[in-house]
Amino acid sequence: MKSVVFKFLTLLVFLTSATLFASADVEHASVANAEKAYEVKPFSEMFGGFLESTGINALINPDPNELNSHDEPMSDFHKSWGRIIMILITFLLFWLAIRKGFEPLLLLPIAFGGLLANIPIAGIAGHDGFLGIIYEMGLANQLFPILIFMGVGAMTDFGPLLSNPKTALLGGAAQFGIFGTLVGAVALSEYTTIFDFSLQQASAISIIGGADGPTSIFIATALAPELLGAIAVASYSYMAMVPIIQPPIMKALTNDAERKIKMTTLRHVSRLEKLVFPIMVLVLAILVLPESTPLIGAFMFGNFLKESGVVDRLSDTMQNALINIVTIFLGLAVGSKLAADQFLVADTLAILALGIVAFSVGTASGVIMAKIMNLFPGNKINPLIGSAGVSAVPMAARVSNKVGMQYDKSNMLLMHAMGPNVAGVIGSAVAAGVLISLFQ
Repeated sequence: MKSVVFKFLTLLVFLTSATLFASADVEHASVANAEKAYEVKPFSEMFGGFLESTGINALINPDPNELNSHDEPMSDFHKSWGRIIMILITFLLFWLAIRKGFEPLLLLPIAFGGLLANIPIAGIAGHDGFLGIIYEMGLANQLFPILIFMGVGAMTDFGPLLSNPKTALLGGAAQFGIFGTLVGAVALSEYTTIFDFSLQQASAISIIGGADGPTSIFIATALAPELLGAIAVASYSYMAMVPIIQPPIMKALTNDAERKIKMTTLRHVSRLEKLVFPIMVLVLAILVLPESTPLIGAFMFGNFLKESGVVDRLSDTMQNALINIVTIFLGLAVGSKLAADQFLVADTLAILALGIVAFSVGTASGVIMAKIMNLFPGNKINPLIGSAGVSAVPMAARVSNKVGMQYDKSNMLLMHAMGPNVAGVIGSAVAAGVLISLFQ
């Protein structure tokens, strides 16, 4: 027995020694190869190699083998002048956000993401770049839009809508921009050679008319994932440009007397009404349009927690920390699609063109609906709040209030505009659900 144990221990020691010697040989071989691989170069050659690795050289002398974030070849224009143009565009967005105050919470992360995406060589927006990872982590799988809706729900007060329910019609009218653009996009694709969008792609593009970034991403992921980047960029760009796009349309469709209409004080809405409303809307969505429940469910969940009054910590987190973190990531992810090879292409420019038409029609429809409602007996509605029917919360409501105060500084329309504004959020989610359900 002792001899067997002795032989076993001897064999174990032998194998261990052999392993250690083999590892040492490999290590020595690696060091030798490394020393052999390095060759001392003159300073001029080293400096020349440094110059070749700079971004300036990459813009002047593009690498013919460079691929974009989708591992596809890029044109020389996109590698050089295209990147320069996009970098200048991001500087313009910085100026609009900082100097003009156009929704800096959205515009600054998007613009900075676009700047990073157009840096040559680094590959920040690629699969292994941090922008690419953020994009796949939350934008491509619909997570960020749902979390944004949760936070928006926690910040939303349905009181103005419940106190004056007829303003919901303004939110509904603004959705005409979505369906009107859908019909127009299909017609253009059918009868012209300029556009070539399928019905699913046209549906995804049309939702831009609601000026609702999260909803646009949600429906694009479901119906036209190949256009997700372009649709996300267009939708969030127009959300940020609400203060530029809407006022000329509002002023063109109204006169001075209409802009000065003062609306009556809102009635008090009880806590019970505010608690029942989100549950009622969610139940209706479940029964009639289940496809819309991911967005509507997250929206109503955030609002219900806020109105319950017993989970202030959770509500505060959704209103502040959660939505702020997600906004940063979402803005950077959207900005990653501002790379020259993805933005300066025919499809993206066509989507931007159709998107501005959709958004303009949605804004005009809300204003016109308010004017039509004023033809009937009852309290008059200031048509300016009709533009808030698009679901850019609360930007559109603030624009309605700002334009109104330009003609009468005592005319506060903000709370009245919040009625159609939150109705527009629900309306765009419902419209997205309808479009998705048509292709199931």
